[in-house]
Amino acid sequence: MEIAIKVFQFILSISILVILHELGHFLPAKYFKTKVEKFYLFFDPYFSLVKKKIGETEYGIGWLPFGGYVKIAGMVDESMDTEQLKQPAQPWEFRAKPAWQRLIIMLGGVTVNFFLAWLIYSCLLGNNGENIFEAERMTTPLHYTEAAKKMGFQDGDKILKVDGKTQKDFKKLALDVLLSDEITVERGGKEVTFPTNDDGKAMAFNDPEPKAFLTPRISPIVDTIAIKEVSNAGLKLGDKILEINGKKISFFDELKPLVIPQAGKMVALKVSRNNEIVDLKVPVSKEGVIGILPYKELKKYNNHVEYSFAGSIKRGFTLTIESLTYQIKQFKLIFNKKVQGYKKVGGPLAIINKMPVDKDASGNVSINWTDFWAFTAMFSVWLAFLNLIPIPGLDGGHVIFTLYEMIVGKPVPQKVLENAQMVGVIFLLGLMILIFGSDIFKMVTGSL
Repeated sequence: MEIAIKVFQFILSISILVILHELGHFLPAKYFKTKVEKFYLFFDPYFSLVKKKIGETEYGIGWLPFGGYVKIAGMVDESMDTEQLKQPAQPWEFRAKPAWQRLIIMLGGVTVNFFLAWLIYSCLLGNNGENIFEAERMTTPLHYTEAAKKMGFQDGDKILKVDGKTQKDFKKLALDVLLSDEITVERGGKEVTFPTNDDGKAMAFNDPEPKAFLTPRISPIVDTIAIKEVSNAGLKLGDKILEINGKKISFFDELKPLVIPQAGKMVALKVSRNNEIVDLKVPVSKEGVIGILPYKELKKYNNHVEYSFAGSIKRGFTLTIESLTYQIKQFKLIFNKKVQGYKKVGGPLAIINKMPVDKDASGNVSINWTDFWAFTAMFSVWLAFLNLIPIPGLDGGHVIFTLYEMIVGKPVPQKVLENAQMVGVIFLLGLMILIFGSDIFKMVTGSL
């Protein structure tokens, strides 16, 4: 049931994003009286699931859910249909249009993706407000793992700035640190600035939970139980965990390293309840968790902000830019030789696996629509960024060639466009196969 809901969410999200992205190309093309031969959701090599011709355009749904496309007459695109390009340009063809019109057509998709993210964020903020986990108010000390210490942190450090900027929301602080060049902390009553070591980032990034290197130190008192089997095993709200499999703990962050290796097994807990010591055996899920969380302890640092209509639009724009900035910065980790972030890059299977779902104490799964739309907004920004990368075959490649024409005053030779497009398509197909193969390998090895 859970995987079915995740697949449904993935297909729904990608369908919304692809259709609107392609409309971003389709509508300006039609406005400039350019012939659009096909409009497809998903790709259709060899056959399509559904197709219908309306006017001059064939609308359809392909079987390969890696995106979609509009086929515009007189344009060198991923179809590599160059026969029509051997004939003189016709007034309704893409190549016959002025460069500025072609630029607008090619930028239409990423523009729609950006504005869609802005719209979704604004609606979510207007409807739900925003929870900010205020870093400045936190008096709880931070736990620094070996990875954090390798980056340059020391026990007792209070983070003041990341790359010269303060971060008000603690939920974003760990990602900021991973993407940072230098950190300023308060250490022993003095301000100390140090460069973040890539070896430490590599250790943190290769952890199953990359952000876990930076966590508040909270007493291990149970105030939330998310797994019914754990509750049935006798654990109660208010219990203070003293030991796990005979090893003493004092903080919540010490619990996870002891529980994860016991995934799918039972662990022995010693808890304090009403000044008495109680011994329990509780199950560990296949994900390596027992489903207890310190929500109430952390809640006191949470500030819920409500927004007016105008305020939600303004904040929605800021969040969109912030999301785009994070996407760009993460490329530093992907291509960093020490961090080797490319190993964490996933395809459709990885995305499906990470789709947000809600689980109640009985294990019933449902869609959290707020999380779904937040994911869709983030994914929309990600698609806009990816499509702007100047690789032939992507929108960014077409944009670069068009800008070259506008600056130099003459178009790129047709043969150069065809060869560049061929190289780009081969590169993208190879990348797609590599990513999908990586997904399958991770799924088989259980590391997806």
